[in-house]
Amino acid sequence: KKKKKPKLLNKFDKTIKAELDAAEKLRKKGKVEEALRAFEVLVDQYPQSPRARYGKAQSEDDLAEKMRSNEMLQKAINTYDEVVSLPNVPSDLIKLSLKREADRQQFLGRMRGSLITLQKLVQLFPSDTSFKNDLGVGYLLIGDNSNAKKVYEEVLSLAPNDGFAKVHYGFILKAENKIAESIPYLKEGLESGDPGTNDGRFYFHLGDALQRMGDKEAYKWYELGYQRGHFASVWQRSLYNVKGLKAQPWWTARETGYTELVKSLEKNWKLIRDEGLAVMDKKRSLFLPEDENLREKGDWSQFTLWQQGRKNENACKSVPKTCALLERFPEATGCRRGQIKYSIMHPGTHVWPHTGPTNCRLRMHLGLVIPKEGCRIRCAQENRTWEEGKVLIFDDSFEHEVWQDAENYRLIFIVDVWHPELTAQQRRTLPAI
Repeated sequence: KKKKKPKLLNKFDKTIKAELDAAEKLRKKGKVEEALRAFEVLVDQYPQSPRARYGKAQSEDDLAEKMRSNEMLQKAINTYDEVVSLPNVPSDLIKLSLKREADRQQFLGRMRGSLITLQKLVQLFPSDTSFKNDLGVGYLLIGDNSNAKKVYEEVLSLAPNDGFAKVHYGFILKAENKIAESIPYLKEGLESGDPGTNDGRFYFHLGDALQRMGDKEAYKWYELGYQRGHFASVWQRSLYNVKGLKAQPWWTARETGYTELVKSLEKNWKLIRDEGLAVMDKKRSLFLPEDENLREKGDWSQFTLWQQGRKNENACKSVPKTCALLERFPEATGCRRGQIKYSIMHPGTHVWPHTGPTNCRLRMHLGLVIPKEGCRIRCAQENRTWEEGKVLIFDDSFEHEVWQDAENYRLIFIVDVWHPELTAQQRRTLPAI
């Protein structure tokens, strides 16, 4: 169906169409300051004109982008809001103004403000499901999944085939750990091809849900996600990536260039082990259970010393020598996309196949207490086992899975490092994860 052109002029604005068009022409040509002046003159002359006010808002919006000014953007947001309160505003103009207002509020990080704007849209146009869909996203952005869920249930009762609502509803169910229930929504939503559904997160979570149900169809969706440009490969499915970094599941110390760090860890492994064991004995409570919902079953805890490049001073008091040893290696302590931690896994634990968030780090595992048999890790298509006093290095943006079927606990020391190909500039500026 052909999109109808929105009707933006009321009766009055049709009488000043020539002046409005002249100002708009300046804006379209990118003469932002001139356009803004022209629209300001019109707003002064005709304060009751919704179209002049909207043109002023758009010009402020354009200027904010040009000047990179949040202050100017706030002006635009206020002006969009004024449009709606004028008399006889065409409904298409109300929709455009409020939608853009909400979008710009989100851009400025004013999530609560944008929610109020989106709620207004839904109240004014209750039968338009696209506004409800946007409102659902507004709730998700502030972490209010239960209100988002209600909104998508409403959309699906009005429009049972709405693909956008389906993927988001499935996404919420999966976050609630309703794995089997989430699958049909994610799948049908992606199959719909509706705008807003072609997003790496939905392929990621659908595949993950299928894997957890033991369904090999997961790889069909990973393959599709890869073909659509969301994943670097079927096996490497991190979503926060720097393009062009060398990608392989397993690494040697020499390939990373961090040979000094690896030597130091292997040479001092008993010291690291003994400090870790002392913490385990005295202060079991320092080891916190893994909280990312990655376990199918079992008992797996960690004791974190550095997180996102920040040292946990309190934790380091318990293992001072280990922390002192690491201070010499900024590739690890300064890795804002990783952690340094002890990890203990008890018998009878299985960690689901999963993928780390970013390709910007490599992960070192130093074996500290390793049972003779029953412990293994798979990264991509290759299994390995740990050895006491030896470092294994892998790229956790590749799918990996862990089994612990030994007689006794397994203790390792995990050190994340920046991917060796990242520049000093990237290491300084990449946002933390």
